[in-house]
Amino acid sequence: MSEITGAWRRTAAGAGLLRPDGSVATTIFAEMSGLATSTGALNLGQGFPDEDGPAEVLEAARSAIAGGANQYPPGRGIPDLLQAIAEHQERFYGVTLDPEREVLVTAGATEALASTLLALIDSPEDEVVVFEPFYDSYAACVALAGARLVTVPLRWPDFQPDLDALEAVVSDRTRIILVNDPHNPTGAVFSSEVRERIVALAHRHDAVIVTDEVYEHLTFGEPHVPIATIPGAAERTLTISSAGKTFRTTGWKIGWLSGPEELVTAVMTVKQYLTYVNGSPFQPAIAVGLRLPDEFFAHIARDLEHGRDMLGAGLRAAGFDVSVPRGSYFTVADAGPLGATDADEFCRELPRRAGVVGIPVTAFVTPEHRADYAALVRFAACKRVDVIEQAASRLAGMAP
Repeated sequence: MSEITGAWRRTAAGAGLLRPDGSVATTIFAEMSGLATSTGALNLGQGFPDEDGPAEVLEAARSAIAGGANQYPPGRGIPDLLQAIAEHQERFYGVTLDPEREVLVTAGATEALASTLLALIDSPEDEVVVFEPFYDSYAACVALAGARLVTVPLRWPDFQPDLDALEAVVSDRTRIILVNDPHNPTGAVFSSEVRERIVALAHRHDAVIVTDEVYEHLTFGEPHVPIATIPGAAERTLTISSAGKTFRTTGWKIGWLSGPEELVTAVMTVKQYLTYVNGSPFQPAIAVGLRLPDEFFAHIARDLEHGRDMLGAGLRAAGFDVSVPRGSYFTVADAGPLGATDADEFCRELPRRAGVVGIPVTAFVTPEHRADYAALVRFAACKRVDVIEQAASRLAGMAP
């Protein structure tokens, strides 16, 4: 067969997986998880929990299956989940939504992001502004949609963007400003000044703000503030979240987006031709989860903060410099004090040196900026306490 052309090639290139010979590399996540398996190392690379979610949520899914919720749900999502999402936004953030017109259930936040980009990008001249490092699917989906990725650097150790640098890259070509807050991979929570500048620039250049808020309930010492709550933002903001991180159900792939009816309808028009629908018995279960008492949400944040602190102590004892995250699953550490100059190679050696797996932050940046993050490693703290304790002990054992 002749060479296979198509959008897959630019998607692979956008994700940094297209080799010079045209073949497609495996992701660093697959490689590191394979190393964890082959070496017996503790996998703090991929961001998935190793414990099940709350019993009420799991039982609701079992009951839904037994009760026959096994066929296609409505295209927008089951009414009870749409209502629960609207209730959640009102309860935690004071945001009022029409569940029938301003909420859409998706196959995880990843589909919400992909369908949003595919729906709103209209020209190769369109630009999507993201904060770098960035979750790897952003670059892949921007490339698939045929737009241009424009990045704003987040610098060690606090990973807050320089507002002048942000202003310099947002222009009339900017179709979307894509914001991940709390941030993966850095664990940053953006300041109020950053949020307000994003809204002001979106107004100035008539851009849409798309927010990825999947770690919204995993912040430390301060509540999450959605950009949609900033004055002037709601009319041009699509807010995306999911159940996977909050309820430790990453395999269920129940996500959602909310915002102005006209934007949600635009995304729905594309989304219905991707997965169409998904997760029929899981949707009522997540509705149960979103209505759990406040203490549940406070408890999961406290647990993760404890894991963050244990992991950070182990990393410091090993000789890493550590950026203290203000949210998310992740801690970024600088391996430079240990002599590392290439985080990729360092992470390939780490399972044998310490019995722990991490992910190089260079997996989350564009090729031209890899040198700026060359010695940084991301570790995930979303594991059982005994696993984090063991990982911290193993890392501390690296110290001379």
